[in-house]
Amino acid sequence: MKKSYKLYFSLCLLIILSSCTEKKNPVMNIVSESKPKFESPIAEETAQKRADSIVALMSTDEKLDLIKGHNGFFIKGFEKYGMPDIYLTDASQGVHIRESFLGSDLSEYALPKSVAFPNTLCLAATWNPKIARTYAKSIGEECKAAGIGVLLGPGMNIYRNSQNGRNFEYMGEDPYLAARMVEQYIVGVQNTGVIATLKHFVANNTDYRRRASNTIVDERTLHEIYMPAFKSGVDAGALAVMTSYNLINGEWAGQNDFVINYLLREKLGFSGLVMSDWWSINDCKALVNSGQDLEMPGGESMANLKSYVEKGEVDIKKIDKMCGRIIKTLAQMGYLDGPIKDTTYLEKFEVHEQVALKTAREGIVLLRNENNVLPISKDSNKKILLTGIYIDEVIYGGGSGEVKGYNKVTMLDALQKVYPNLEYKPEATEDDLKNADVVIVSVGTWDWEGCDRRFALTTEQEELVQKASTLNANTMVVVNSGSGIRMSDWNNVKAIVYNWYPGQIGNVALAEILTGITNPSGKLPMSIEKEFKDSPAYGYVSEDTAFLSDHEKYLDTSIPESELNRWSFDTSIDEAKDLLYNVEYKEGVLVGYRWYDTKKIAPLFPFGYGLSYTTFALGNIKLSSNEIAKTETLKVTVEVANTGKVDGATTVQLYVGEQNATVTRPVKELKAFQKVWLKAGEKKQVDLYLTPESFSYWSADTRDWEINAGKFTVFAGQSSANIEAETVVTVH
Repeated sequence: MKKSYKLYFSLCLLIILSSCTEKKNPVMNIVSESKPKFESPIAEETAQKRADSIVALMSTDEKLDLIKGHNGFFIKGFEKYGMPDIYLTDASQGVHIRESFLGSDLSEYALPKSVAFPNTLCLAATWNPKIARTYAKSIGEECKAAGIGVLLGPGMNIYRNSQNGRNFEYMGEDPYLAARMVEQYIVGVQNTGVIATLKHFVANNTDYRRRASNTIVDERTLHEIYMPAFKSGVDAGALAVMTSYNLINGEWAGQNDFVINYLLREKLGFSGLVMSDWWSINDCKALVNSGQDLEMPGGESMANLKSYVEKGEVDIKKIDKMCGRIIKTLAQMGYLDGPIKDTTYLEKFEVHEQVALKTAREGIVLLRNENNVLPISKDSNKKILLTGIYIDEVIYGGGSGEVKGYNKVTMLDALQKVYPNLEYKPEATEDDLKNADVVIVSVGTWDWEGCDRRFALTTEQEELVQKASTLNANTMVVVNSGSGIRMSDWNNVKAIVYNWYPGQIGNVALAEILTGITNPSGKLPMSIEKEFKDSPAYGYVSEDTAFLSDHEKYLDTSIPESELNRWSFDTSIDEAKDLLYNVEYKEGVLVGYRWYDTKKIAPLFPFGYGLSYTTFALGNIKLSSNEIAKTETLKVTVEVANTGKVDGATTVQLYVGEQNATVTRPVKELKAFQKVWLKAGEKKQVDLYLTPESFSYWSADTRDWEINAGKFTVFAGQSSANIEAETVVTVH
């Protein structure tokens, strides 16, 4: 009896103490959604032991062969150690089919076809991380079907500069949004048994003379803006990282000790394979000391590396570590134990096409819809005129991420199917424009790796839109681009639809949206400024620089070499030494909407913006507590209502701003979001969570994350410029 009594007393005391603890710390037990995490088939510790045992058997020549690329797109294999050749392929809009490179036959790894997905910026415009996982899973499965071991993606460089020719491969201007998409992407790819590669580390935000571009950026800005997406990828279990072409504060990223050893390995905790981008290294000694593992495509800087090792100028133990990390990474994915290729995935291409279509449905953004000119029903007897460019072809981003696709549906194909009265005129006359009931003008840019392009469209396109809108009050514009464009001179058109690079089947989604079959729900993952001079990136090149605005000219072999050089902006690593120019990130952490908010510059279309055929309202914001400790998680509940007559979706966006900051901080920063589907007239309560990270900043003094005690405003809205509810929390 005494033992029972003591047990009963102890239990009562425990319950009382627990109750007191809960009252004292009301948010301690809140658990937000767990972050996705890939678990490799072989544990890292086991894989490392195996790698070490192989490295111990390797000769110096074998080690030096392993740390340089092989045949352009391979990690060299060694049959006697059970290591196969590993093929790497490019990736942004799907699997890049490459049958040869620099004379090497790669046809064994070339798929008969690969799905062209909407570009990655369109993926980010869905604001739906679940789609990111299925999108990436589909690409991973196509890699497996070809026996591809490493996907050279996803790209996650921040959209700082709207003229960047490679924005189409990335996930927008906000590090939090990019991070949530990236972590799902990593798990989606690697769960198929394919290694994903985070690229390009780091602060590579322009492609104009990219090897000659010296990014001048402080450590706080790196941690708060340019590294969070990489951190999320590392935390999600990414097995590989690719460094960037540019210099960081005076040294090329691919051979930069601060970038790789300090930022990537020490601060982000990455222990996997780091590879260079192609032809981005010029100093093998710096490479070995930097924490880099693999020089692609073929170890071009390593001609004298063996002699440096023999003279003791390069420590062989560091090369052993490079080899060990490469082999460990391959072993973790099981590449030393079985075949990579699985042709059963060839049967899933129809599923992948539907994933591409769903991505376009949720990623296409309706920017303007004056007087509800859209949707135009399929049953409409209106005479519709279609004119402009990229109508009878499917446009995509160019360069290494190029994916051409198959079973392609052009804009003309898609719109003719839904509008029997549609007439296509590549060069419409004034009478054509006047006499139509509705004019749809298709405009766009062909963005390309290795060069930037002007913010404005070509003169011909600008004139066409303005002419059409002058002659016909019911003019609408469809934009096909991998980045923002200048629209200030024709923002008075009746409707603007941002179609991005829609992929092989995305124009079907465009037709669905124009007809109202699909209610648009995409939101901009970046701000679109009125003029490029409004951007913090303005001035990085001279005003009189000749930009590549027409890639047909660039690719036209009939153009004289002297003229071609005028358009080609990429450089070799050797040429870059004489062409170095600084890009100073003077804006610090004020990138994108952070800049426009703080500087009180109104963009043409703000971050997070996108219209629907219905209307939504946010309100009744509640906190789980009005006061929290720095270590606690805060639950924020927001009521969202569909106040219109059509079923649809919006994205509830939660921003946080410190009221009395001790350092420069943005007015507000995105810290949580959720896409919500509602029937007409329906209301829901959405729970979002703010973790300690949501309130923190990177301290230049402590070189660590810090949280100030004080008041923080919590904003809820449907874009960065449309805040509908706010409240205040005190952090102790």
